[in-house]
Amino acid sequence: MFGLGSAGIIVFVVGAFILSGLRILNEYERGVVFRLGRLIATKGPGLIYLIPMVDKMMRISLRVVTMDVPPQDVITRDNVSVKVNAVVYFKVFEPGKAIVGVEDYFYATSQLAQTTLRSILGEMDLDDLLSRREKINLQLQEILDKRTDAWGIKISSVEVKHIDLPKEMQRAMAKQAEAEREKRAKIISADAEFQASTKLSEAAEVIARHPIALQLRYLQTLAEMSTEKSSTIAFPIPIDIISHFLPKKS
Repeated sequence: MFGLGSAGIIVFVVGAFILSGLRILNEYERGVVFRLGRLIATKGPGLIYLIPMVDKMMRISLRVVTMDVPPQDVITRDNVSVKVNAVVYFKVFEPGKAIVGVEDYFYATSQLAQTTLRSILGEMDLDDLLSRREKINLQLQEILDKRTDAWGIKISSVEVKHIDLPKEMQRAMAKQAEAEREKRAKIISADAEFQASTKLSEAAEVIARHPIALQLRYLQTLAEMSTEKSSTIAFPIPIDIISHFLPKKS
């Protein structure tokens, strides 16, 4: 009895030991497996087996990671101090490199994004920083992607979220924008006056060549006035219109 009980315990322990090596990895996960400290394979997804007490596995997610870059103090090329923050989208495409190539790939990517953001934006003028956002995003993405390639990291995109300007700079830009709007309004008004005067000049030339046109226009105006609801209408009659009805002097 004692022998059978001991054998059962041994079988149970051995079975539990063997089953302890089973692991399940989700579709978006990969397992980086080390055997006695040496990288041997990247496994998953699904059910995998590790040799207990020999193999060690580290889980890596292959999903896109959204990482906020905290606000960075940047001095532009034209000596304007601004605060800029951004967001970086990246994913692990080689789990082995992400574990072996760098100690903490998330922290390393974050620090690299901060230093690159300050470096690239510091080479630009404020006007370029405000107006060329898409080009800046693309430039940041290309630089970060090139530098993180050795870590098995793929930078999907970089987006500059917010540029915080000093209060005095905001007031100056508001005044500049207002002056620009007034300038455009004056140009439009002047252009309208020029077009109106041109049309009047053309009309005057037509009337000078054809005096009867003025009389026809006058009669048309009378017809338009007659449609008004007012019961009494007073209007002048040019003498050249009624001169044909007056008796001629002998």
